[in-house]
Amino acid sequence: MDGTGADGVRLLIVTAGSRGDVAPYTGLGVRLRAAGHQVAIAAQSSFADLVGGCGLEFRALPGDLRTLQADSAARRLRRSGPGLRGAGEFVRIGRRFVDQIGAGLLAAAEPGVDALLLSTTTAPLGYSVAELHGVPSLGVFLQPVQPTADFPPMMLGTRTLGARLNRAAGHLGQAVGRQVYATASRRLRERANLPPVGLRELARRSAADRWPVLHGFSPAVVPRPADWPAELRVVGYWWPDPATPWRPPPELVDFLAAGPPPVYVGFGSMVSERDRLADLVTLALRRAGLRGVLQAGWAGLSGVHAENDDLITIGEAPHDWIFPRMAAVVHHAGGGTTAAGLRAGVPAVAVPMLADQPFWAGRLAALGAAPAPVPPRRLTAARLADALRAAVHDPAYGRRAKALAAELADEDGAGAVLRAVERLAG
Repeated sequence: MDGTGADGVRLLIVTAGSRGDVAPYTGLGVRLRAAGHQVAIAAQSSFADLVGGCGLEFRALPGDLRTLQADSAARRLRRSGPGLRGAGEFVRIGRRFVDQIGAGLLAAAEPGVDALLLSTTTAPLGYSVAELHGVPSLGVFLQPVQPTADFPPMMLGTRTLGARLNRAAGHLGQAVGRQVYATASRRLRERANLPPVGLRELARRSAADRWPVLHGFSPAVVPRPADWPAELRVVGYWWPDPATPWRPPPELVDFLAAGPPPVYVGFGSMVSERDRLADLVTLALRRAGLRGVLQAGWAGLSGVHAENDDLITIGEAPHDWIFPRMAAVVHHAGGGTTAAGLRAGVPAVAVPMLADQPFWAGRLAALGAAPAPVPPRRLTAARLADALRAAVHDPAYGRRAKALAAELADEDGAGAVLRAVERLAG
């Protein structure tokens, strides 16, 4: 690995998923490298430029989440939403994705590593890679997955079932997760010539060893559950590294200067119903009397009429640049986008679709930084316009968003990981 310190620990951060599952680790990696450690990030090939642009070594994992999210199973998952039906579709899609990355984890660690930092999506396989190399590992999770009485598992949304059922559902969620990873884990251990040990036993061993997990979100957003083991901590967000300064296109600069702050609309990795969404957003903004910045993203939302002077379509734009210039942000409530909106201190309108998005959308509403989420099945121009008017014109949402931003500014999540790494290495 490329590093700066002669005594630095060789660290491999392993993650997989969408951009929101990768970008926070760039800032974390840069912080660890600045302390003298040698850092590489393993993720899907599409994120090579994101990681390399921060000066970190990149190691490619196989798998293409965009392709999986475009197929019929992913469309069924979006229609199912949170709940048992959605959990079933999630298992089918997740198994296919995880099967692709298992062998890649072994290859990513081959150049040599002193410690593994494992994301939520890679930890069930990373345990075995750490065992193979005889090195310590640390969980660096972006989502809360440990069962708790405080809330149900993320795939069921945020509606509480009561303390006992929340915890029981959490254990059921873990069992579902093991179904996603079981085949990939077995094949990985076979390739590595490791003894055949099931995921349930591996989880039991990690619990007995008090395997440390640091969660990269704010306790102001999700307070640490009191019934979690002591080795599970909530330390604060890891912010994406800004890499090189971003220059906004002149047409965006002119648009922002031509009127009051607009509303940002971006649905991240959602890839279906492009034309309907573009038309719906255009109509909703017009009904709400608001200007808008529509970010195309993976969805390719480009069906905006050129003669609409109150709406502009843009490509990629860093959240830390564009969000503070908005009156509100409309998004899918992915964890990274949710965090960026809170950091900017602007209210949100959440349209969650799958995975952990309903959970974060529910947290935004519970915190008072957003009106109630608008599920995709109920998304109409009228409903979106109503939510937009509330987010922009009700001052309570803006006040709460700014108060949360002030709390986040005082946190140092990356510093907590640095201290944990140095304890691990010491």
